[in-house]
Amino acid sequence: MTHLYFVRHALSVMNKKGKFSGRTETPLAPEGITQAEATAQEAKSLKIDLIVSSPMERCRETAAIIAEQIGYPVADIRIEELFMERAFGVLEGTEYMQGLDVEGHEGVESGDEILARAAKGVAYLQALPYDTVLLVSHGAIGRAIRHVLHPEIPYHNSERFENAQIIQLL
Repeated sequence: MTHLYFVRHALSVMNKKGKFSGRTETPLAPEGITQAEATAQEAKSLKIDLIVSSPMERCRETAAIIAEQIGYPVADIRIEELFMERAFGVLEGTEYMQGLDVEGHEGVESGDEILARAAKGVAYLQALPYDTVLLVSHGAIGRAIRHVLHPEIPYHNSERFENAQIIQLL
């Protein structure tokens, strides 16, 4: 893999409500569909060889919209569990609070656990026989992958990814 592009899923219904969604399924909000369509226009110039997505509905929807717009077969999108969102345990469905230290809350995947999963995800992606990969996933795992690829960028308290923004990680 020569190039890795990351897209955090487009705005979901729970994002719009300001709720922790984690592993709770939530579809895209109408604005999210519009965001994904705009991202697809940007992605047309990237010459994507493979699209990989988290199995969560909001990611699959975002990936499908992008694929359709860039002429990539939706049926060829690879779904990979390694790129699931962080489990937020008891916080799922509660009001999202920027800067909240989620470590230690019941059922929350620890920072060490998500970083280990991100390292496995990076190894998975690097083993694929494709030059340019687009990964559609979630904010927490995206920040963890960015840290694995660029250790100088911290995982904790690092810059968040906006919904439907294309970020080049490699």
